Amino acid sequence: MGLICLFCRKQSYFCAHMKTKTLKKNKVNVVTLGCSKNIFDSEVLMAQLKANNFDVEHESKEDDAEIVIINTCGFIDNAKQESIDTIIRYAAAKKDGLVDKVYVTGCLSERYRDDLEKEIPEVDAFFGTRELPRLLKTLKADYKHELVGERLLTTPNHYAYFKIAEGCDRPCSFCAIPIMRGKHLSTPIEELVTQAKSLAAKGVKELMLIAQDLTYYGLDIYKKRALSELLKHLSDVEGIEWIRLHYAFPTGFPMDVLDVMNERSNICKYLDMPLQHGSTKILQAMRRGTTREKTEELIASIRSKVPGIALRTTLIAGYPGETDADFQEMYDWVERSRFDRLGIFTYSHEENTHAFEFKDNVSPKLKKKRADLIMDLQAGISYDLNQQKVNKSFKVLFDRAEGDYFIGRTEFDSPEVDNEVLVKKDKTYVRIGDFSKVLIQSADHYDLYGDLISE
Repeated sequence: MGLICLFCRKQSYFCAHMKTKTLKKNKVNVVTLGCSKNIFDSEVLMAQLKANNFDVEHESKEDDAEIVIINTCGFIDNAKQESIDTIIRYAAAKKDGLVDKVYVTGCLSERYRDDLEKEIPEVDAFFGTRELPRLLKTLKADYKHELVGERLLTTPNHYAYFKIAEGCDRPCSFCAIPIMRGKHLSTPIEELVTQAKSLAAKGVKELMLIAQDLTYYGLDIYKKRALSELLKHLSDVEGIEWIRLHYAFPTGFPMDVLDVMNERSNICKYLDMPLQHGSTKILQAMRRGTTREKTEELIASIRSKVPGIALRTTLIAGYPGETDADFQEMYDWVERSRFDRLGIFTYSHEENTHAFEFKDNVSPKLKKKRADLIMDLQAGISYDLNQQKVNKSFKVLFDRAEGDYFIGRTEFDSPEVDNEVLVKKDKTYVRIGDFSKVLIQSADHYDLYGDLISE
């Protein structure tokens, strides 16, 4: 009977992975888990490795790399488990001679390094979220300062995640990000403009601005909120046709950002603002610095200032002490607010956070039930809003071809998480990474179907 391959799970003497492994010297496989901030960090790491003459791939299908670097997530239970499972898989592969070296970086490594070193000794070294130079030194590579901002994109060439700050100063009770990412640190405007120009020169047309908290941008280095000023500079970069805002914090939201959004055609009328809950009692327990009433006023002000803006939010179900009444308050608020896009997590009880002091007294089953109820409600809202787009035309950026369709997005949608526009391949041809005008013919809960029209 043959051995079971760790990679393809086949039982065979003849599985390609089970042969005497011919590892490619100086080949590095970077595996990324978690959010867009981790994707960004992996891209920066890969650019540095390539400049040091490493043959580097992202999530290689060949599994023939000498070195594997796993960029982990430590945000909530499910993400932590996925990261641990991935580390164990490659640790076992190392033990079986399928890789030579395994290194672990990112949020899980930052948060649980001591425990991981004890539990998984097969890993050659663990690194924190701000230890890129030390990781490179371990690989006998130089940290090349002239490459700051350079990245090997793992996304399609026409869009890129664009991190404008690291860390977070907010005191949210449920969140471990400050533990893993440290205090807020803004990247200076001139550096970001240089990065944007470099990306535009490589064909990037859309920048998705990310940070733990976009709206805090500039307070540390300019002593004022400077997101609007940054947006003006980025908007002036030739070749950048869409700029999209992710992860804004509602408390202290800089309303001048909306003025720039109105003034500049290449700043998408789109705002991702995680609001976390719709009950004032729970928001206060979460230490969010706001109330449901203030949140509703903010949403109304944003929609009044930028008519047609798409608002995306993220919520948490099952926070400690969340009663049926608290949940109903959130449900009714979502029903009234009619967000264009919405996601919801079930609460994860995280060590060393303020909320960890409280009893996690909402059962997993009830957390899931409440999250499902919110998503069912949002599905209906999304369907109604999509029906209003039928017989209207939109500028669409096409991301990929899949099955019978070319698939793209409007300015109101971010990749991976939002709605998509599907155009039949047999009706027309579009080039991936190009913009086209599309007339929407029909819609369902999360997708729009349309035909290309002449400009």
